[in-house]
Amino acid sequence: MIEYYDLLNEEEQDDMRDLIRLLLRQTFLLERKYDRRAGRMVPVREYRFADRHLDFLKEYFRIAGITLRQNVHMGLIYIQEEALWGEKLSRLATIYILILKILYDEQMASVSSSNHVVVTLGMINGKAGDFHILTGMPSPTEMRKTIALLKKYQILEPLDVMEELDENSRMVIYPCINTVLVGDDVRELLGTFSEEEYSGDETAVQGTIEDMPE
Repeated sequence: MIEYYDLLNEEEQDDMRDLIRLLLRQTFLLERKYDRRAGRMVPVREYRFADRHLDFLKEYFRIAGITLRQNVHMGLIYIQEEALWGEKLSRLATIYILILKILYDEQMASVSSSNHVVVTLGMINGKAGDFHILTGMPSPTEMRKTIALLKKYQILEPLDVMEELDENSRMVIYPCINTVLVGDDVRELLGTFSEEEYSGDETAVQGTIEDMPE
């Protein structure tokens, strides 16, 4: 494995180090992401680089006890390891992740021919209301903070200016959502996600998904 790395030129070695850090920080690599200036989905350079060196990367992470996976259909490379899921999520972020998975599955099953879908903030809050898991409309500050966090993990991408957030604000849901939750498990979780059962202001991502089948 060291020999493989040593055979790379200096620029490629720098790219490899940056890519490994990126995967550890972000968990996911998307083949395409939305570029607001271009107004369309564009190829991601880091994904192409990881795809070219996938065998090396898989072995590198395997030594650390981390599994590197690729889903060509979804255009996704991601790492899995229990200790990676440590960041705490607010109640609203947890609810949004569950709702985003349902909306993603519904649109993919109906008309979508791509691996990403577009929804509005109103659709997200409306679906949460259908499941009676929001006691009221979240504040704009809370919604912006939540969307920024989900953008960080490449689960969604706001298409409109965050400062002008309203029910018509559009979001791209990326296929990363498929590696976080399974559709049937989401609906089961939502059925038990009530105010009475919730205690505390935060919840861990791993606490939500650790018992779910792969």
